[in-house]
Amino acid sequence: MHADAWIAPTATLIGDVRIGAHARVLSGAVLDGENSRVTVGDYGIVCEHAVLRASSVAGDQPVDLGDHVFVGPHATLLGCAVGGCSYLATNVTVLQNAGLGTGSTIAVGALVHAGTTIEPEFFVPPFTVALGDPVRLLAPGDPELPAAVRAVGFAETAFGATAQWTDRARRAEQATETRSAEFAAHADDVVL
Repeated sequence: MHADAWIAPTATLIGDVRIGAHARVLSGAVLDGENSRVTVGDYGIVCEHAVLRASSVAGDQPVDLGDHVFVGPHATLLGCAVGGCSYLATNVTVLQNAGLGTGSTIAVGALVHAGTTIEPEFFVPPFTVALGDPVRLLAPGDPELPAAVRAVGFAETAFGATAQWTDRARRAEQATETRSAEFAAHADDVVL
């Protein structure tokens, strides 16, 4: 952690977490770099109750935030890269292996799906699902959304789950077993 950074006393940092100069991590935020790393660049802001979690389930999936990135309250960033000067609003979700270009804006409640590439200066509207490369924007009720999500291969990317798309129960078993094993690493955590 850089000497000019500030971390709220109620924030939780786990594992390999790197915080740049003048960065701020606010109350209730969780930065979990146990299985890879979490990097917050200079002047990065991580607001209240945001979760930034790295993973190594399907290859190394760090969370890397460039300089001057704003992560809003209740945002969730999992194994993704966010270019400098990007703005991620309240309740945004960015999933594994997604990459956001410099100056991206992800508006309130939007989802950037696994493996999606957002070009620099791109705007994702509120409550929209962004997926693919090149990116497609779909509304939550769009009839194309289930097939588009299926094509992303999220369960395999996020959990290493290999069960068929239609075998949702087995996919859930694989996902929870994977996360249970991953989170077992916290059994011996010590509060500093």
